[in-house]
Amino acid sequence: MKQRDFGRTGWRVGEIGFGAWAIGGSWGDVSEDDAVATLHAALDSGVTFLDTADVYGDGRSERLIARVLRERGDAERPLVATKAGRRLQPHAADGYTLENLERFVDRSLSNLEVETLDLVQLHCPPTEVYDRPEVFGAMDRLVEKGKIRFHGVSVERVDEALRAIRQPGVVSVQIIYNLFRQRPADDFFPAARAANTAVIVRVPLASGLLTGRIDRSTQFASDDHRNFNRHGESFDVGETFSGVPFEAALEAVEALRPLVPGNAGGMAAFALRWILMEDAVSVVIPGGRRAEQARGNAAAGDLAALPAETMAAAREIYDRIVAPHVHARW
Repeated sequence: MKQRDFGRTGWRVGEIGFGAWAIGGSWGDVSEDDAVATLHAALDSGVTFLDTADVYGDGRSERLIARVLRERGDAERPLVATKAGRRLQPHAADGYTLENLERFVDRSLSNLEVETLDLVQLHCPPTEVYDRPEVFGAMDRLVEKGKIRFHGVSVERVDEALRAIRQPGVVSVQIIYNLFRQRPADDFFPAARAANTAVIVRVPLASGLLTGRIDRSTQFASDDHRNFNRHGESFDVGETFSGVPFEAALEAVEALRPLVPGNAGGMAAFALRWILMEDAVSVVIPGGRRAEQARGNAAAGDLAALPAETMAAAREIYDRIVAPHVHARW
């Protein structure tokens, strides 16, 4: 797998990582056996960057990663990024204290069975957190204590990403960027390059829509966020189908379908390769619930670069069908 620099950390990571939300929860039932097989398949395929969070399955995702890395023994260890903050009840800016963050970090250290966490990201905190240097100072303190190596943020909106990189200790920003959410390339990526900030791209397949396998008849389980969060009932609606209304998203998928090269192996690989055309991206983290999904995603980096006319056509579809619903909001 091709490697990319991870900002100013000195790390090199495989350009396609693995997002471990689905194996934790909120995507319907995923058995432990399937989750373990999926993680092994990702790592066997060259993935060197795993992304999780302490709230994915109330720690299940972190514990599954620890189990798989234990089973692999002396195999080269991937970098593991986790997140903290969403355990707060209520999830409010005043809860982002050193005491609370250290408690969350200690729990992740236990779940992941390590002495130091590679990367801890504030997990889509309230917007006012980005203007509180004391919060980022608390993360710096956890670095000084040796509990974390680096810290970053996972954001909902471009303006939050721009504010985050002004904090000197922030080495990475995780953001939604895909064929349905193209604004980061316009407004954020140039600033990230200038700051040498790593960019982690999440929701690359728009909750499965950009696999081309979802249609109007697709049914989702009651515990799948694509059922219970379509209108933002539980968390930011932008995390589900990238915030695009379902009917408009399906229209855009059909418009994109003719752009997929015959040798691409499907729309999912095409959508991932489209993201990798952006050199500001350090790693893209598609998820998966089955081993074959992990293997297919990891192979997307082997596709040839997309021609300029394909990139232009994809932008035209975005501008015409998708942007009116999402561009100004996130």
